[in-house]
Amino acid sequence: MFLRVDKLQIELPPPAKQDPNAASALQELLGGKYGEMSTLGNYLFQSFNFRSKSKLRPFYSLVAAITAEELGHVELVSNGVAMLNNGPDMPDRDEEGPADIADAPFDMMKDIRLAAGFFSHGGGAVPVDSNGLSWNKDFVTTTGNVIFDLLHNFHLECGARLHKLRVYESLTDPTGREVCGYLLVRGSVHAHAYGLALKKITGVEIEKMLPTPNIPLAKIPECQKYLEEGSHRRLYTFSPEDYAEITAVWGGGEGSLPGDPPGELEVVEGMPEGGKIHELVGEPSAFTPDYAPEEMFEVAAKLYKKSR
Repeated sequence: MFLRVDKLQIELPPPAKQDPNAASALQELLGGKYGEMSTLGNYLFQSFNFRSKSKLRPFYSLVAAITAEELGHVELVSNGVAMLNNGPDMPDRDEEGPADIADAPFDMMKDIRLAAGFFSHGGGAVPVDSNGLSWNKDFVTTTGNVIFDLLHNFHLECGARLHKLRVYESLTDPTGREVCGYLLVRGSVHAHAYGLALKKITGVEIEKMLPTPNIPLAKIPECQKYLEEGSHRRLYTFSPEDYAEITAVWGGGEGSLPGDPPGELEVVEGMPEGGKIHELVGEPSAFTPDYAPEEMFEVAAKLYKKSR
């Protein structure tokens, strides 16, 4: 089962401006072939279908723990998309209706890259790529063969990191770049973890056969603070007491990847500290959350007061 916490995995800076086209670029990291929906879908169903869990417990625990992190990555990218579509974080900008919609208040939206992001979703994120193509089940690989699945996961994480780097190189807004910087570091961890798992289960020196992640994180400004705090060396269990067996794969004196700040790999029980979820403003002219939101706010305030 899953425990939900009302935080993002990291604190995201507010966007500098409303930028729906930047949001559409970030959509690639959500619903693209190598996006977070793909990593989540692969690891989720591999963990559900995992054979011989008791005998292969460290490898099952690895996939299961990373699954939980990927669910948080879907949440993180989705929030980044919505923030860029929404604009700067100003809760006091909430409009109260009714609004005059006679003068085409969203005229610019017909010309944005993903017009459906506004027309159908009000600027919210959905599982599509940067062209609006739906994420689909064909991106999920779960074979029941642990070695094949781990090899696939290694490939998926390496592809995802290249994916993130290209999106990063197309963005200037701090929100989108922060999402990419954090995910580049965490993707490095996951690729490294699956590479180590393959090495331990097969005995093959995987780094001599397959390219280890070679994106120079030290040259990416948004990666710096995560490297400095040691995020490149940590795997989280995302559980108060389960999945501790991943220490058999991630740890044991192993060091971080060449080129990353030095230090031993560590397993952290639980989850990252996390950061706040930003407030998205309501706009009556877009019918969010409704034509007369002040009435909804009043009802919600009364319900909240009764619940205390």
